[in-house]
Amino acid sequence: MLRRLLDLFEKSGTVDNNSRKQYQKTSLARGLFLSIRYLLVVLVFCLGTWTVSSPAEAAVNQYVRRYLDVAEPVAIAVDGKGETKLFNGEDLSVGIKLFSQNCQMCHVGGTNLIDPTVSLSLKRLAKATPPRDNLNGFIAFMRQPKTYDGKDDSFSCRKVRESWIPQEEIEKLAAFVIRAAQKGPGWGTEDLF
Repeated sequence: MLRRLLDLFEKSGTVDNNSRKQYQKTSLARGLFLSIRYLLVVLVFCLGTWTVSSPAEAAVNQYVRRYLDVAEPVAIAVDGKGETKLFNGEDLSVGIKLFSQNCQMCHVGGTNLIDPTVSLSLKRLAKATPPRDNLNGFIAFMRQPKTYDGKDDSFSCRKVRESWIPQEEIEKLAAFVIRAAQKGPGWGTEDLF
């Protein structure tokens, strides 16, 4: 717009060549200033993206990140025979969410409000029959709850059907409970009183 005005004034004889050169210098300076400003915006964006945590890290629950020590994927026992499966922070964050939505009312902090003598501590999970300190054992219990000694059906815990929590999700829930039992401070504490 300014250029058109200068052209109009130059044709009418109101603007001399010095004014035109001054405008060109000013336009060059403005263009350079804008280019530098855009370059700075791009640099700040790139550095911010590089230094700020990635979306994957942001999806990790604070409890999982802080207390369960899951900076790298962790191996959770699949069975009592040494087979393991890796779970990352995102997996365990899905697990804690499922636990909060479905289990926490009776098992807050890994305790057992229905039977306080049988918590979700690693020691108690390992001594159950069959042992529940591995994915297969814990998932089998959730799918078909049994008493601690494994002799009878347990009616104090809800049966978790595949249609309710699919296999992939229930593995994450079980992995969260097992990892919390391994690392969570105070998880499954039975000596509350």
